[in-house]
Amino acid sequence: MAEALISVAGLAGRPVRNPAGAEVGRVVDVVVHWDGAPYPPVTGLVARVGRRRAFVPAERVAEIRHEAVELSSARLSLADFERRAGELTLVADVIDHQMVDVDGVRVIRASDLYLARVGGGYRLVGVDVGLQTLARRLGPARWRTRPTPDRVIDWAAIQPFGGPGTIRLRRPNQELRRLRPGELADLLEDLGRRERQALLDVLSPEAAADALEEMEAGELGALLREAPPDRAAALVAEMEPDEAAEALRELADDDRTEILGAMAAHDAERLSGLLGYAPDTAGGLMTTLMVTVTADETVADVRERLRDEAEHRHEIDAVLVVDADGRLVDDVSIFELLLAAPDDRIGNLVAPPWPVVIEADAPFDEVVERLIDNRRSSIVVVDGEGRPAGRIMADDIIDALVPDRGRFHFPRLLS
Repeated sequence: MAEALISVAGLAGRPVRNPAGAEVGRVVDVVVHWDGAPYPPVTGLVARVGRRRAFVPAERVAEIRHEAVELSSARLSLADFERRAGELTLVADVIDHQMVDVDGVRVIRASDLYLARVGGGYRLVGVDVGLQTLARRLGPARWRTRPTPDRVIDWAAIQPFGGPGTIRLRRPNQELRRLRPGELADLLEDLGRRERQALLDVLSPEAAADALEEMEAGELGALLREAPPDRAAALVAEMEPDEAAEALRELADDDRTEILGAMAAHDAERLSGLLGYAPDTAGGLMTTLMVTVTADETVADVRERLRDEAEHRHEIDAVLVVDADGRLVDDVSIFELLLAAPDDRIGNLVAPPWPVVIEADAPFDEVVERLIDNRRSSIVVVDGEGRPAGRIMADDIIDALVPDRGRFHFPRLLS
């Protein structure tokens, strides 16, 4: 089987010979057309002819061997190579570039690619991700041309992802949907700059934001700095407010100002308000995502509003009941709403135990103590007039206590 394969890495630098056997150039790259077919056909070669990088069409290639390429015609155009739509140059675009193995949730790198003769032409049939193959390429020149299939992935299992030079996936892009945010975060941290931007391009805004919230602070900061300001602003705006504020705190002042300046005014104002609190205070821990209701609303109305907030289900464990002046009266849990009759008034659900509240400037130790004493899943942050300013979830406190253990998300009813 190995004898039937042709190493693309081994072809680089091999002679290109005319029908008489005379060398007319040297192989620089192999060009394939990838339009979704399982095994992309070779459409030609890029050859160094003198000082030019000439394109040799596949129809002028008689045979590709380990040691050399034989042409079927002595005629050779010296026009410089120009990539056409759908074409990949395998040495430049794929070898030594990263791929995502969705099944294994890991990043792998293409050590070599293999061609095989299929019918009247040549096709790309496999990618080798083994270390033995990489060692062969780094060894003596006489070893480089011979394929050493080590860990080979059938190219039919590879899917396109972005433009040339970006990552390729082992499964269709839809398979990304089954990866958890933490797994996507691991991939983003392992990928290079261009590759992780390509991954973000195919994720939904919600999935991208969830993954960013799971990234290590340093890696997230690097991702935001390397992205254009408008792109970074869009990503941060999709994150939960408390997570977004935490990410922005890790940036230099100039970077943070640039990203806030690229945001919609209401998003920038909300995050600037959170950034005004010290990170070790209740205000620095809270999220501003809240559902406030009045006593006159019905349970059915509130349930409908909660449906609109489904994407924020990890940040909402109750709705806040406020009076006509916006002051906090009670917080009614999702569980209570589930048990109540749809036409019941929210005011009928107001009853002890009363909300656990804390002011925004309270220190972190007091927040922890208040949570432990009351055994609740969240604490409501209020201003000096008793109006709700935000909520601190128990899992956010755990994140702050054990930052090296990753993000915790307590399950919430109806999630």
